[in-house]
Amino acid sequence: MADLSFDCSIRQGFNFEKDAQVLVGHLLTMKIGDTELTADTNLTDPEDNTKNVVTLGPIANVYWQGGYADPIVFTFNVSTKNQTATLLLTHTTLTNTLVEFKFKTYAFDQVNKVYYPCYHSGDDVMKGIILKEGGELSLDIGPDPENEVPSPLNYSLSIAIMPQQIAQAFQVAVSLNDKFSKVWGVEVTQ
Repeated sequence: MADLSFDCSIRQGFNFEKDAQVLVGHLLTMKIGDTELTADTNLTDPEDNTKNVVTLGPIANVYWQGGYADPIVFTFNVSTKNQTATLLLTHTTLTNTLVEFKFKTYAFDQVNKVYYPCYHSGDDVMKGIILKEGGELSLDIGPDPENEVPSPLNYSLSIAIMPQQIAQAFQVAVSLNDKFSKVWGVEVTQ
């Protein structure tokens, strides 16, 4: 079983250059427990660089070992408003650890000379639970702004998410035209 690991460029995410041709990713939505993070960051749509996409922020890294029950791990950058909301979650008792999210990463197809979605949630909202390791939830937000891209102010957020007990599918592509799905989660009947 092959793992999926995408190291995306935060710089390209915030300052898209059509000739850079590096991996870029967008965290589109995320709800942690009862807290819906705000999509408040306009980033260039790699598939049509004349348009913007409203996102939570650019993805720095997304990793999934590839197993049905393996967590997906995100590191992405968020606004001050979302940093504050996440700090509140990490400093209070987070009893509801359910997570809903949508994301999209893009690679450049050297043959067709276009960006294409290479790993994403498709049209579905993915449903998971924050991974708990050694009694600690795998949710962390940086206290200080990142300095790779100083403006707008942005903070690094990392989260590991286990699948809920339902079968879902990530969409994967290795070129513009070569696509497949990979199942995440196992259906449990009552």
